[in-house]
Amino acid sequence: MNYAAIKKTDVANGPGIRVSLFVSGCRHRCRGCFNREAWDFHYGSVYTEDTEREILRALAPEYIRGMSVLGGEPMEPENRGTVLGLLREVRRNYPGKDIWCYTGYDFERDLLRWKAREELQEGNCSQAGELSETAELLSLIDVLVDGPFVEERKNLRLAFRGSDNQRLIDVRTSVNQGQTVCLTM
Repeated sequence: MNYAAIKKTDVANGPGIRVSLFVSGCRHRCRGCFNREAWDFHYGSVYTEDTEREILRALAPEYIRGMSVLGGEPMEPENRGTVLGLLREVRRNYPGKDIWCYTGYDFERDLLRWKAREELQEGNCSQAGELSETAELLSLIDVLVDGPFVEERKNLRLAFRGSDNQRLIDVRTSVNQGQTVCLTM
């Protein structure tokens, strides 16, 4: 996986001061996207173990509230495995910090469907004590900002998202309750 940037003191992509990783590669190609260069999967730098160590060190200060992963598109198949590995390490090293993820995919239509399909293909892996890749990613994310950026619905008054079709989803509560629970900010 490549990444476009790491912001070590980001205040725009979630509450508080955050470390944000902008991954490269996105098939959505939203009109009016603020990060068009990150559509290219080869843009930026190669993500390495050194990159991961740099991110984990940047998360160490107490004033850092959490991690945000955006792009590009963190949920593209080419990026999911690396993002999953990073989020596992963030949770292991910093269990008190929150994790936000921005995706152009729809929570119910895409991510929950991928989760169900992966579990069927793997013989209902969650019953065997293992999670599918999408299920594990969702289990590590506190807030998911879903949906593509829609230029016609751009709204500069919204907190932490660019267009009013995008939702701030409380992932854990949504999965536990079996219905999508959105945050209001």
